[in-house]
Amino acid sequence: MTRMIHQDNGVFPAVCPLDCPDTCSLVLHKKDGAITKVTGNPEHPITGGVICNKVRNMTERVYHTERVLYPLRRVGAKGEGKFERISWDEAVSEITSKYKNLIAEYGSESILPYSFYGNMGILSVDGMDRRFFHRLASSQLQQGICNSAGSTGWKYTMGFGGGVSPEELVHTKLFIVWGGNIVSTNMHQLALIEKGRKEGAKLVVIDVHRNRTGQRADWFIPLYPGTDSALALGMMHILFERGLVNEQFMQEFTVGHEELREHVKTYTPERVARITGVPADDIVKLALMYGETSPAYIHIGNGLQHHDNGGMAVRTICCLPALTGQWLIPGGGAFKSNGAYGSMNGDALERPDLRPNPDARTINMNQIGEALLSLDPPIRSLFVYCANPAVVAPDTGKVEQGLLREDLFTVVHDLFITDTAKYADIVLPATSSFENTDIYTSYWHHYVQLQEPVIPARGESKSNVEMFRLLAAAMGFEENTFRDSEEDLIAQALDYADNPYLHGVSLDALKEQRSVKLNMTPKAHFLKSLSTPSGKIELFSSRMAEAGLPALPTYIPLIEGYDGEQRPAKGAEYPLMFISPPNHSFLNSTFGNVEKLQALEKEPLLQIHPEDAKVRGIENGDRIVVWNDRGRYLVNASVMDKMLPGTVVSQGLWWGQGGRNTRANMLTPDRLADMGGGAVFFSTVVEVKRSENK
Repeated sequence: MTRMIHQDNGVFPAVCPLDCPDTCSLVLHKKDGAITKVTGNPEHPITGGVICNKVRNMTERVYHTERVLYPLRRVGAKGEGKFERISWDEAVSEITSKYKNLIAEYGSESILPYSFYGNMGILSVDGMDRRFFHRLASSQLQQGICNSAGSTGWKYTMGFGGGVSPEELVHTKLFIVWGGNIVSTNMHQLALIEKGRKEGAKLVVIDVHRNRTGQRADWFIPLYPGTDSALALGMMHILFERGLVNEQFMQEFTVGHEELREHVKTYTPERVARITGVPADDIVKLALMYGETSPAYIHIGNGLQHHDNGGMAVRTICCLPALTGQWLIPGGGAFKSNGAYGSMNGDALERPDLRPNPDARTINMNQIGEALLSLDPPIRSLFVYCANPAVVAPDTGKVEQGLLREDLFTVVHDLFITDTAKYADIVLPATSSFENTDIYTSYWHHYVQLQEPVIPARGESKSNVEMFRLLAAAMGFEENTFRDSEEDLIAQALDYADNPYLHGVSLDALKEQRSVKLNMTPKAHFLKSLSTPSGKIELFSSRMAEAGLPALPTYIPLIEGYDGEQRPAKGAEYPLMFISPPNHSFLNSTFGNVEKLQALEKEPLLQIHPEDAKVRGIENGDRIVVWNDRGRYLVNASVMDKMLPGTVVSQGLWWGQGGRNTRANMLTPDRLADMGGGAVFFSTVVEVKRSENK
C-alpha cells in the first residue's frame, strides 16, 4: 500500500473512526509531517465534504498532551493513576507470564477481554484480537451495550438487518424520527431531510426529550420514557380502524396481520394517551398523517431500545411500514441499521475455530461490575481495549469496586489514562486511527472505505493488530494466522460469497478508489428473501413465543419506571425517570478530555421540568444531587420544559475529573433488556434535591 506516512506535506484521504452512522470520508492536511487540519471529502457521494465539530477537532485528540506514548506499569494504588514507564518487552513479558500462570492455576476462562467500538475499524475490533482470545480460550464477552435489544426486535419482525437506503430519502414526504437525535448523531441524514422539507416534506420527531432534533421538527411529540410501543400500537389501532392499511401487501408479504388487527383493538387512543402522555387527538392526527402520506419513512433511533422493553419497542415500530405497504415505495419504510448489507466474513477474520472451548462461559458487558464482584469462579484478569467501562458501563459503582480488586490483573490498551486505565496494572499505548491500516463500513450508507496510515505511530504506540500479534508470539501461539498482515486480514474479511452485497468490493478496488459502494442490486428483491422462519415480515412471531415473549407486538410496562397510567405513588422514594442521552460534543466518553469540546458543553447539567423543580425548591443553576440505591450524581440544575413532568435528563458521559459522583452511570441499572442482552440505561428512577455542597 502507499505509505503516506513518509510524505511530510500534502492532502491525504482518511475515514472517520467514530461509532456513528455517517462514517464520513475525510481529508487530512499535513505540514512538516503533522496533521494540521481535518476536513470532509467533498467527493464522497453521501458525506459530501461536511463533517461534525467533533471530527473537525480530531487533531486535538491525536496530539493531546496527555496521550499515552509508552507502556506503563502501576506504582500507586488502584484508581490513583500513578504509573512508571517500562518497555514493550517488559510489558509483554509481564502480561504473558501472568496469563500463563493464571491458566495453569485457574484455567483460561479466568481471563476476560472487554472491548467495544471506540474505533469502528474492522481490523481494530474484530480481527487479531478475536483470534488471540479464541486461541487463549478465555471467557467470552457478549457485546450488548449498544444496539443488541433493538436489533433482535427488528430481526424477529424483519429477519434481515437492513432498511431504507440514504439515496431513497430524496423521495420521502414524511420523515418520522423516533427516539434519535440525528442533529448530533446522523447529521447527513438531517441534511437529506432538510432538503426534502424545502420541497414540502414534513419532519415529525417523537422523543422523551426535545433535543436539538426535536427543536427543528415541524411537530415534536413528547412522551413518557419506555412507552414507545404503546404509541405505535395506538397508531396501528387507527390505521386498521380507518382502513389505512394495505391489504394486498399484508396478504403477500406478512404473517399475522389478522391476529394483529384484532389485538390492537384494545389500544384505543384514550388508553394510549393515558400510558404515553400524548393527547388522544394527537395520536389520531399522527396515525392519519402516517397512513395518508406516501412515501413515509421512520428512523428508529438508538435511545428507545435502552429500556426494559427496548427490543419490543423496536419490534413494534418496525411493523408500521408493513401495515401501510411502505416497503414497496422508494423513500418509504424504516431504518434501524443498514450494517447487515456490509457484513463480512467473520469466521475468516475472527477464527472461532481456534477456540478449544467453544462453550466457554459468556459474560454480558452490561453486567461487568457484577461479574467482577460475584462471578464464581472469579475473573482474574481483564483486558480492556476500545472501551472505557468505568464511565460507559451501567452501575459504575459496581464496576469501580470490581476494578479495585487487588487480585484482578487489569491491562488497558488506550490513547489516554481514562477513568478505567487508572485502575490498570499495565497500560499499553494505542495508535489513533490515522496511524493504522483498516477498513470501515457504515451502518447507514453503503460504502466500504480504506484507511491507510497518514502519520507514523506516535511514541511507541501500537495498533490492536500489532499488539495482539506480539502477545500471540510471546504466548507461543504458532499458527500462521497470527502472522497475517493487515492486507491479509482485509482480503480474508472481503472474501465472503455468502453476502452478495459485497460483490465487487475487493482490496484492489479499495486501494484504487478508497471508497467502494456495495452491490445493492439484491435489495430490489429483499422482501422475497427475508430470513424469518416464514420468509415474510412476521407481525406474529412464533419464535418470540418460543422465547417466552409475546408473539404479537405488545406494550409491557417498565420494570423500573413509570408511564402515564402508573405514576409514582405519593411519597415514592424515587419518583423521577432519569434519562442520560449523548450530548452534542462527545461520543460516549470519547472527546471527554478535549478542552475545546469540554468548553462547548461547559459542565454536566440535569434538565428538570419547572413543575418538578418547584416542589423541590430548585432554581436554575442550583447545585443538586441526583440519587437512588445505586449511587449519587452531582450536577447543576437546568430548569426547562423540554420533557414531560416526571422526567429528568442529563446529557453526556463525562470523565470523572470531579470524582466518582460526576458519572451519570453511577445511577443506571445493569439489568438486561427484554431481548438481545441489551442495556437498560434509561429505565432508571431517581430523586433530586438541592446539594448542601456548593
